[in-house]
Amino acid sequence: MTTALQLPPDRFFPPDPTERGAARAVYEETAGLPIVSPHGHVDPALLADDAPFPEPTSLLVTPDHYVFRMLHSQGVALDALGIARADGTRAEAAPRAVWQTFCAHWHLFAGTPTRAWMEYVLHEVFGVREAPSSATADRLYDAIAERLASPEYRPRALFERFGIETLATTDAATDALDHHAALATEGWGVGPHGPRMIPTFRPDALVFIARPDWRSHLDRLGELTGASIDDYGAFIAALRQRREAFAALGAVATDHGAASARTGWLSPSERDAVFARALAGEASEADEAAFTAHMLMAFAEMSADDGLVMQLHVGCYRNHDGPLFERFGPDRGADIPLATEFTHALRPLLSAFGSAPGFRLVAFTLDESTYARELAPLAGHYPGLMLGPAWWFHDSIEGMLRYRERTTETAGFYNTAGFNDDTRAFCSIPARHDLARRIDAHYLGRLVARHQLGLEEAREIGRALAYDLPRRAYNLDGARAPVVQVSTNGVAP
Repeated sequence: MTTALQLPPDRFFPPDPTERGAARAVYEETAGLPIVSPHGHVDPALLADDAPFPEPTSLLVTPDHYVFRMLHSQGVALDALGIARADGTRAEAAPRAVWQTFCAHWHLFAGTPTRAWMEYVLHEVFGVREAPSSATADRLYDAIAERLASPEYRPRALFERFGIETLATTDAATDALDHHAALATEGWGVGPHGPRMIPTFRPDALVFIARPDWRSHLDRLGELTGASIDDYGAFIAALRQRREAFAALGAVATDHGAASARTGWLSPSERDAVFARALAGEASEADEAAFTAHMLMAFAEMSADDGLVMQLHVGCYRNHDGPLFERFGPDRGADIPLATEFTHALRPLLSAFGSAPGFRLVAFTLDESTYARELAPLAGHYPGLMLGPAWWFHDSIEGMLRYRERTTETAGFYNTAGFNDDTRAFCSIPARHDLARRIDAHYLGRLVARHQLGLEEAREIGRALAYDLPRRAYNLDGARAPVVQVSTNGVAP
């Protein structure tokens, strides 16, 4: 016996009829808007190559750590799922067998956002009308594989079908950006209204000076910039040069992950001494923490100068599962929320740049307890600070509602940056944006039913949250078209 896969039109709306009707009206305002995705992790090679997806598993299961972390939690080995190891190898795992395993464990995803996203993808993108199970696995695999073989399911065709206007990737500061350069020469990124796939500058590997591989990243930075980086001044100059190369290909933002939100300048003598110890391979964890706090200030100063929006992600214990990290590398679903303090930690940065013209910081955290206590009050005061959307484990039905409930009364709607999907799973992008729009409609519908908002104002706010605010937060209306002539070493001319 199989179960039908259905998507009720009022899913995720409030059960109260009055609230549900208002939510439906708000959602109707936003459902057809283009997708603006200013923060994500889709591989730019996907669109640059525009090659057909090989089969369902490599598209829907193995790129999505939400999927395989749940299976791992129930004892399914990552090797059995064909997940790439840290050294780039994979265990032999037939794609159809991996798909069978996923379908046989479909019940594990009940009540999770992954279920909501995957149901949308199966139903809306691939026309599936049966729920995954052991009995339906082969039929679903064959049906999806047949569709993937058609031109309509190539990456660029899906990009346009999904209504994606802007999709930002996240790229190491030492990435040569060859795929982005190739896309730019083909017109992807021309003008402020898509289709656009743009890079995002992430320099974390160059900041974590106590890690064993830091020097290799520094050498790569020198190679790309043609500089000999033997002191802090040369380091900063090289970073500025790479930011220019990213901006030349349409980048509008930087991205920074840190163990804490601590910020603060080191004195010139302290800064030079720490950098010298790093060059000698003698930097300690305390050196790295102090240098990270200093570099967040330096990056904020750069953003105030060049206009790239600064994103900060904290409140996360990354790669908590040590043995799994050693075997499979990062981003394997073992990142766990941490309690995080912002009020004292961000004061040096916000005092220096929080009211500076042209500066913008979008803050994200996995510690949702701090939304009402610290982040919303800070964003409700500093012109340069905006709240990023609920992130990772909280970009769920209840998590997104809690986010609005805990931030709106202090920060309002217009000090938030709308929604971004933060995903590696390409086909889940429209599913995640649809879910976010429905949850915002749910919240706004409740305010309308309480006569706290009029319906037309709620519709206007819904549109802003879905489209206008992410464009404004990331300066997309004024974003310059990329420069398409890029030298072979990835440095902007």
